[in-house]
Amino acid sequence: MTQPTIDQAYLAKRQLRKGTAGWMLLAGLGVSYVISGDFAGWNFGIAEAGWGGFAIAACLMALMYLALVLSLAEMSAAIPAAGGGYSFARQAMGPAGGYLTGLAVLIEYALAPAAIVIFIGAAVESLLGINGPLVYLIFYALFIGIHLAGVGEALKVMMVISGLAVFAILATAVALIGDFDAANLFDIAPTDAAGASTFMPFGWYGVWAALPFGMWLFLAVEGVPLAAEEAKDPARDMPRGIIGAMLFLLFTALLVVVLLAGAAGAEMIGQSGVPLVDALNAAGNPTLATVVNVLGLAGLIASFFSIIYGYSRLVFALSRAGYLPKALSLTSGRKVPYLALIVPGVFGFLVSLSGEGDLMLGMAVVGATISYALMALSHILLRVKQPDLPRPYKTPGGVVTSGIALVLSLVALTGVYAFDPRAFNYTIVLFIVGAAYFFLYSKNHLVAKTAEEEFALVVASPEDLDDIDSDPVVTTAKL
Repeated sequence: MTQPTIDQAYLAKRQLRKGTAGWMLLAGLGVSYVISGDFAGWNFGIAEAGWGGFAIAACLMALMYLALVLSLAEMSAAIPAAGGGYSFARQAMGPAGGYLTGLAVLIEYALAPAAIVIFIGAAVESLLGINGPLVYLIFYALFIGIHLAGVGEALKVMMVISGLAVFAILATAVALIGDFDAANLFDIAPTDAAGASTFMPFGWYGVWAALPFGMWLFLAVEGVPLAAEEAKDPARDMPRGIIGAMLFLLFTALLVVVLLAGAAGAEMIGQSGVPLVDALNAAGNPTLATVVNVLGLAGLIASFFSIIYGYSRLVFALSRAGYLPKALSLTSGRKVPYLALIVPGVFGFLVSLSGEGDLMLGMAVVGATISYALMALSHILLRVKQPDLPRPYKTPGGVVTSGIALVLSLVALTGVYAFDPRAFNYTIVLFIVGAAYFFLYSKNHLVAKTAEEEFALVVASPEDLDDIDSDPVVTTAKL
């Protein structure tokens, strides 16, 4: 074997287990990221816009996510690195663009589990009568522990949990088909808002304010590329996995948005904390409602569990590249980034003690929309600047498709401000603080000098690195 370079020696302690996930597991990961959004949260968009107004908002967000997913499918096959959107932006926009994209995703993925565990606590309280910090701690410790056992084991557990949640949605849909009445979709009286009608009782402003709730039906599916380094065949599996997940999520979103309000009434569903359960009770299915109430917890757990996986791979990639402290990218004998799992988990647990789940979800959506705009821009720039980059999968429509994702993500960002200015402002402050860390410190401590050099290190053969024990000082990038 040739003498390893300093960077190869550094990378020897920072290797994920390649070849673990096929496209079915990747698709399951994408569904798992999102599935809790079908159980609750999205329906409050009906209270903001009425059913018709929310349907418009949800269709716009579905178009945004579909265009983004098709763009990510191309980039994840061409650049199969664990950083996902960060890796694509690093290639297209350099270190600063890469870091800012990664930072936006990190805000989303660090805050979303903290919000979800609060909702898990509420669900556990309704079932067992206990809630609070102890419940949050148990769930964080349990599921981080499963991830520490290895990625293959974790993804298989995730598939089982997600399967239970999907069963609950499908069973609810079957039970409600016979009770569907289109008149129930429009039982909210029109207001005097601009553009208000029976179809859009709160007018166009309501559609604008409902955009973040439309996102909840798909939020975090963009995290599938974070598993790129652990895919069996990234060039084939990544596009199939993320597109397959998106198509399935479009199907489940259609079921819950149409059938729940059509069976129980838009006004009631728009106010419900547990819309699937309340719709079943309203339709005279109390036994199934009880079952779905229990399985709703599985949906929350699936998203909580999978987003923990997502943040660990993002922190791992940012740390390995030198954007975050390099110790966070050390991996165990099972090729698991243990500190990248534990440290953000401790942060998330501490944040969850605030009990403000809605605020944290709003902040996560702001981080998400910023990252979507930057990822869509990355696709456009890569097409322009690197037309000869090998692309095993090409986005249908090319830059027109990613342009649609870019425009709609910026519109969605303004929608968060329309609904919750506090979440918008807090996230912008957090983003500025994170950006200052890069420009004042970490930009001078990067491992690779160019995106090409960094990617070459990522795809280095693990066999070339297994025997290296040293962890020397790494090279520093010059900007």
